[in-house]
Amino acid sequence: MSLDAKPATCPITIAQGADEARRTILHRVPLGDEPLSDGEAAVIERLFGAALGAEEAVRRIIREVRIEGDAGLRRISATIDGTAAEHALLATPGEFARARALVDEETVRALQAAAERVRSYHEQQLEHSLRSFESGGLGQIVRPLHRVGLYVPGTTAVYPSSVLHTAIPAQVAGVDEVWIASPVSPPSSDSAADAGAQISPLKLVAAEIAGVHNVIKVGGAQAIAAMAYGTETIPAVDKIFGPGGRFVTLAKRQVYGDVGIDAIYGPTETVIVADDSANAELVAADLLAQAEHDPLAAPLLITPSLELATAVADEIGSQAADLERGGIALQAFANRGGIAVVEDVDVALDLANEYAPEHLALVVRDADKLVDRVRNAGGLFIGESSPEALADYTAGPSHVMPTGGSARFASPLHVGEFLKITSVVRASDELLQEIAPHAARIAHAEHLTAHARSLEIRQDDR
Repeated sequence: MSLDAKPATCPITIAQGADEARRTILHRVPLGDEPLSDGEAAVIERLFGAALGAEEAVRRIIREVRIEGDAGLRRISATIDGTAAEHALLATPGEFARARALVDEETVRALQAAAERVRSYHEQQLEHSLRSFESGGLGQIVRPLHRVGLYVPGTTAVYPSSVLHTAIPAQVAGVDEVWIASPVSPPSSDSAADAGAQISPLKLVAAEIAGVHNVIKVGGAQAIAAMAYGTETIPAVDKIFGPGGRFVTLAKRQVYGDVGIDAIYGPTETVIVADDSANAELVAADLLAQAEHDPLAAPLLITPSLELATAVADEIGSQAADLERGGIALQAFANRGGIAVVEDVDVALDLANEYAPEHLALVVRDADKLVDRVRNAGGLFIGESSPEALADYTAGPSHVMPTGGSARFASPLHVGEFLKITSVVRASDELLQEIAPHAARIAHAEHLTAHARSLEIRQDDR
């Protein structure tokens, strides 16, 4: 059975045992299966004059942007976002200047400090990443992509940190052109004064610090379509990066193959594995830090301590009361969050590996000794001094990480994502004579006699 701790003020489900945890709080809803909200359904009907599902709506948006270019992009954005039908698609130098004037110096210094740490980490990562080499006539050339598009979500919740954590790895990798797409807020009645404020000044300042080349003032599936196929104003990119909402995610999935994509991202998820040595106040604070992102976020605690579980549940209720986004955080706990009380830390780690979370925090005795037990996690946070919120901003690694269980096979965003490999074959005549007979034999076995002849006519004993 499940028991709720203080259900009136803090709807935190506490699942008893591993099996119940698997059935309840650790059970994922497949991406795209959630029904449309009333607001989403209304926008789709206004845009297309019919009630459509999310997949079909995204398909039509992509097709219209691909065919109509800038005109389709502006029309769709005006309907969805409420922007003026003739609004500029790219941020201008004047907008960047106004943004700098609107952001206080202390915040600018904090963004610069974060950028320095993110850059330093990824420069070290590049040193240990794939490099060009050639040995014995065989090797590889590693080159950066030419042009990439980075999607940075958020209008009410603004994420300048996501600008830094996507653009800087691209720049360190040596990408020639880094473009960002961001949704805009509708202009106020004083549209001339607000022309530069449609994208958050924080995002524009972060883009400038990160060395972004252009900022596209469009969000949603239409932004993905524009970056994938290009318009009169926006060039097609080689690869699209970054998380977004349902329509962005579906659009990335639909354009894949025509353009590269980094991954399919879902709502954020954090699993904390903690024992009775953990501080309930800190654990609750860390869970709330992730829960406030989105009502669909998954803040999860797995612990062998029922005492810690109930203390954390109480802390979540009291701490949420004075948070700006406390209501959103509590919705996340009600929708996809909770606490599992299990037999011991070993079982907790087994469950965490099965779940393969975006973020996994170890808040247990001798946490360093358990690192090798962690097989599936986008990011690993060891000890109470390493909260996940630190990595969201200034730790160094990109905070764009695999979600939805994809940490079983995927990695966080890294410089290698912005590089591509070209294999090199520069065989000497001696090497040709040595290995061509084997190749020809295999070609004959496959009944590809033209392959065999290409090899045999080059052999000295032909």
